[in-house]
Amino acid sequence: MTDPTLEYFINLGQIGSKDAAHLDWSHAANSRLKLAAALRGPCHMIEADILLRGHEPKEPILAHPPMRDSDITLQEWLEEVLTHNKGIKLDFKSLEAVAPSLALLEKVLGDWGAPVWLNADILPGPRGTATPLEAQAFLKAVGCISSPVVLSLGWTTQWSAETDNPGYSWDMVRQMEETCRGLPHPVTFPVRAALLAQSFDQMKWLLQQSDRITTACNCIFYLVFPVSL
Repeated sequence: MTDPTLEYFINLGQIGSKDAAHLDWSHAANSRLKLAAALRGPCHMIEADILLRGHEPKEPILAHPPMRDSDITLQEWLEEVLTHNKGIKLDFKSLEAVAPSLALLEKVLGDWGAPVWLNADILPGPRGTATPLEAQAFLKAVGCISSPVVLSLGWTTQWSAETDNPGYSWDMVRQMEETCRGLPHPVTFPVRAALLAQSFDQMKWLLQQSDRITTACNCIFYLVFPVSL
């Protein structure tokens, strides 16, 4: 993993080597209470879900569907994070939230310097029932941001313990590879770990498109993609 994420935490003395398995994550920090706990805790990276509030004022908030409201806005969330040295991952749940969120990101964080990951499911994946964000619209929006970011680009998926679950098909990984060609930012792929065993050949091929290393996080397996495809 050669994007600046590991270098940042190595320079702080929080990890000792370029091994992304050493990174601790706090997920779904979508409320004031959960954000405060994450900021006090030992995690390196804080993840939260972004959408527009379901009523006026229509502003970016921290919430995961079907929730449409929150006790904290994205601006308030970023202002709290700004006083710490943890990295962040913003998981966009609606396309309409992307542009105002990126404007806030650059306004509030400026040249903050900590790792910033921008996540969205942009393609349909195994048994995915949710509608992915429109890929080109999302990539066009994030391509305009001047701050250094890592793009986390995934597939919509669904898994059940009671049935056989298909893995990632060749069409799925090839479509993702084509979508990511020429992107100016480093890219990671969040992959459902329960589907890796039946997708080994496909993911191995995807990794062979890059000289970077894989990194794991809970039920998500991040495959780091090259910038120049």
